[in-house]
Amino acid sequence: MKISYNWLKQYLNFDLSPDELSLLLTDCGLEVESMEKWQSIKGGLEGLITGEVLTCVKHPDADRLSVTTVNVGKSEPLHIVCGAPNVASGQKVVVATVGTTLYSGEDSFEIKKTKIRGEVSEGMICAEDEIGLGESHDGIMVLDENVKPGTPASEYFNIENDIVYEIGLTPNRTDAMSHIGVARDIKAVLDTQNYINDIKETGNLLIPSVEDFTPDNKDLEIPVEIKNPEACPRYSGVTLTNIEVKESPGWLQNRLNAIGLRPINNIVDITNYVLHETGQPLHAFNADKITGKKVVVRKMEEGTPFVTLDEIERKLSADDLMICNAEDGMCIGGVFGGLTSGVTEKTTKIFLESAWFDPVHIRKTSKRHDLQTDASFRFERGIDPEKVIYALKRAALLMKEITGAKISSEVTDVYPEPYKPVQVKVSYDHIDRLIGKAIGKDTIKKILSFLEFTIENETENGLTLTVPPYRVDVTREADVIEEILRIYGYNNVEIPVRQLSAVSHKPKPDNEKLVNDAAAFLSNNGFYEIMNNSLTRGRYYENQPAFSENESVKMLNPLSRDLNVMRQSLVFGGLETILYNINRKNENLKLFEFGRHYSKINDQNPEAPVTEKYAEAPMLALFLTGNNSAESWYKEQGRSDVFQLKNICLNLLKKFGIDESSLQLSDEEDPLFNQSIRYHSKNKTVLKLGEIADKLRKDFDIHQPVFYAEINWESLMRLVSQSSVSFSPLPKFPEVRRDLALLLDKKVTWDEVQKLAFESERKLLKK
Repeated sequence: MKISYNWLKQYLNFDLSPDELSLLLTDCGLEVESMEKWQSIKGGLEGLITGEVLTCVKHPDADRLSVTTVNVGKSEPLHIVCGAPNVASGQKVVVATVGTTLYSGEDSFEIKKTKIRGEVSEGMICAEDEIGLGESHDGIMVLDENVKPGTPASEYFNIENDIVYEIGLTPNRTDAMSHIGVARDIKAVLDTQNYINDIKETGNLLIPSVEDFTPDNKDLEIPVEIKNPEACPRYSGVTLTNIEVKESPGWLQNRLNAIGLRPINNIVDITNYVLHETGQPLHAFNADKITGKKVVVRKMEEGTPFVTLDEIERKLSADDLMICNAEDGMCIGGVFGGLTSGVTEKTTKIFLESAWFDPVHIRKTSKRHDLQTDASFRFERGIDPEKVIYALKRAALLMKEITGAKISSEVTDVYPEPYKPVQVKVSYDHIDRLIGKAIGKDTIKKILSFLEFTIENETENGLTLTVPPYRVDVTREADVIEEILRIYGYNNVEIPVRQLSAVSHKPKPDNEKLVNDAAAFLSNNGFYEIMNNSLTRGRYYENQPAFSENESVKMLNPLSRDLNVMRQSLVFGGLETILYNINRKNENLKLFEFGRHYSKINDQNPEAPVTEKYAEAPMLALFLTGNNSAESWYKEQGRSDVFQLKNICLNLLKKFGIDESSLQLSDEEDPLFNQSIRYHSKNKTVLKLGEIADKLRKDFDIHQPVFYAEINWESLMRLVSQSSVSFSPLPKFPEVRRDLALLLDKKVTWDEVQKLAFESERKLLKK
């Protein structure tokens, strides 16, 4: 959520610097993740000044160049060579002086003193496209003749400088998804600080008034009918005529550009402006496209085709709420507009919508169609039902002011069951206990009044409060206490001198320590840790012999089609990471990841009741691909192979006291690999590794071998708990090595040879 410093100052008179405001916002729960400087023109026209062309003569050695002298308000005029065909003496112009940086898109260049065909040039007379004020390059800009030479161009063109905050909001804070909402919190914090310090309060919020709202005529009445009030508890609208759709004024474009929104036209820009001002989404319909001159809020038949503004045809669900005319759908309610009913340059009449939709309906529709918009983002979290009419009137008055529109109807407000405010009881003792400090009853009541909570009843023990409708998330006593503490200030709760704590005993083996030790070991061996989402694509497990699609844990409410099941393996996330790196010319990779596998356990008993059980298992995955060393002039590069990965894995096990000889080895086939080996302990797989199967690798468009190892962390922990550290005296004699060549049947495995050797000789044989 982006918030503009200048925009905030429209609603509250405060003298905090941008840095001080950033700290205040973070302290009251609106964490500022970043803040950056914004200028309406890149560079802010710094170094550009107005000047007067005193003389202008043809360049002696170039037909298309002119040699000028320009008065820029200094003691001596500047000598500037200019190539514009329209330059002439007596003009007032914009001059880029030496040292000025000009911007062209992402590129920039500095103006330097130079010689052009033998003539000295001490700056540049600018065209509008060269300084970002337009697109014309037909000639230099000629200013009003009354402008004083030496005036900064930023001052002449009213360049706006702003600070934009990126605020990381928690999902419950829809009240802060607007500039007025953020200003309300700032005022509450400042007023609380002033009250505690016995200073005068900040003053009222400067909310724009809509008292002047009156219809100009009643030429276009469009009634509204709600057929599904459970999905749309409130719907209001008003019509406007005599509209001229064109570019928005500069101040409005600046407000939207500052927070990262692209201006489109004055009607759409006003709805976006009011959305980010009040937090109430609006939608403008072309009134000429409303068949039957009636708006119906209803659900449509399953599978009904509907083309949205992005020109994509979508199949509607029977649970999708639609805004319709007498015949067809015009908009997916609270989510996205339709292609045919939108505002165009030819639109002269509109129907302006402001509504309160049920969050659950909007959330399901948004996820179903994979549509995330500014409107759905707010509706699905819950908005203030009492702001519906204010926002509608505010937008209508702005349209009247900016576009010359006429308000051509009364406000239509269909509100079958008005919102019932939530009441909450809070105890003073509970407030003190949860905050960790007694802040005083008067301070508590003041903070609540600053947040617009109404005190319905007060006793010696506590308060009965009515929650303001803008705080849809405050429903419990703990929520109210959180609000009090948030405004009072977490940093104002002192840490007690005496800390009480209980002695805790860590289990052995300590899982967290082992994870850290393993991560350190792998990092020291050149591996990089990756972390992938536990949610992944369900199609990975379709027709995949290594996994069963029936075991996939499917999400009931998936975030998207690409995140619709819990992962059964870490291998797919790792392959995605490898592909991402290879596509960016980073082909030599050593990666590891700690994560969990998730699966559904299907009951094999046909007579048993159908119940779904789920299992999850912690795993450690390792990936190796590309060359095994960096490119060097003195050392030949070698390709990574499965033996390198095996060596790393066995050394990791050895670090935890697990010797290879204590594990059973098998080379049973695994569809995940071309060839693989497994290490078991009591029929439990501890480690499996091999080269990823060619087909799976090619499915990811990876054209180099990838080696993968997977350690079952639960099995590893079990073995670590059974192992003991013991000291053996150093050998008195040097080791004796024997190299034996044995002729064996192909069916005899190395594991059998090793096992037989250690059974035959236990004392002398070491490895």
